[in-house]
Amino acid sequence: MSILSVRDLEVTYTTQAGPLPAVRGVSFDIETGEVLGLAGESGCGKSTVVNAILRLLPAGTVVTGEVLLNGEDVLTMKAGRMRAVRWTAASVVFQGAMHALNPVQRIGDQLAEAIVLHRLSGEKEALVRVGDLLEKVGLPARRLKDYPHELSGGQKQRVMIAMAMACSPQLIIADEPTTALDVMVQAQVLKLLNDLQHELGLAMLFITHDLSVLVEVCDRLAIMYAGKIVEEGPSVPVFEQPAHPYTRALASAFPTIGDQRFRRSPSGLGGDPPQPDSVPSGCSFHPRCPLAFDACPTTLPDLYDAGELRRAACLLVAEEARTPVAP
Repeated sequence: MSILSVRDLEVTYTTQAGPLPAVRGVSFDIETGEVLGLAGESGCGKSTVVNAILRLLPAGTVVTGEVLLNGEDVLTMKAGRMRAVRWTAASVVFQGAMHALNPVQRIGDQLAEAIVLHRLSGEKEALVRVGDLLEKVGLPARRLKDYPHELSGGQKQRVMIAMAMACSPQLIIADEPTTALDVMVQAQVLKLLNDLQHELGLAMLFITHDLSVLVEVCDRLAIMYAGKIVEEGPSVPVFEQPAHPYTRALASAFPTIGDQRFRRSPSGLGGDPPQPDSVPSGCSFHPRCPLAFDACPTTLPDLYDAGELRRAACLLVAEEARTPVAP
């Protein structure tokens, strides 16, 4: 059974200017011990999906669909049940560790708080577990007496990972956990997450705009554009042989170090993604797509079969699937 099963998720923010549809019919599953990477440009709806899963959206936001966590619909849970599920069944490593930690509370007290509140142990036992958690993420147990300002950015991120594991959840959501870190520290944090995921058999939803990061740590990738998933499949084939033009543009934006071709002819994706309240008709990517043709502005593509365990929302993929292979 899937740890997490998201079906037809739609999220619309309520604003003074009117409804703002940020997520438009997203579906995916995460199995036990599996890592799914969710990628796309800023504003595509990735973090909104995370906040919908844990019910952290602002009051007044309209959410429809299903978010099944161990078979139980998060969207219909009562408030008390939802509080019990957070951190024990699913937890999150937020993007900005510098802002997620309380600056006037010691690290150990912040980690122990979740353990005590969920009645997993008393205060003394919780501090012992906190020391073990800090050791597991590569920090000395004595650092539990430190305040956040006494830690570097990478150390704060390690504390956030320890906090996410405090109540032994089955699913950890990592929402761009390495964005604010330098390259060396980013590599260390990625290795730490990867090692912990394998050691503990965790299911993980890993969110970032960086495909080169996701391909290192994820089993499968789901690519989002304008609030919808436009391609999904095993991580290496999706990264190396993308079926959707948008995925192709994202993958080509990452240069090969030392390859002079990338230096002389840098590639990327021109233009900006559409605003949630002005998504183009048909294929939402067609205004930026170099392969767009007559049907693209008027036909909304489904996720079509794009190879083994792969799907892509592109009319060209559908056309290729219908074209018989010559003997």
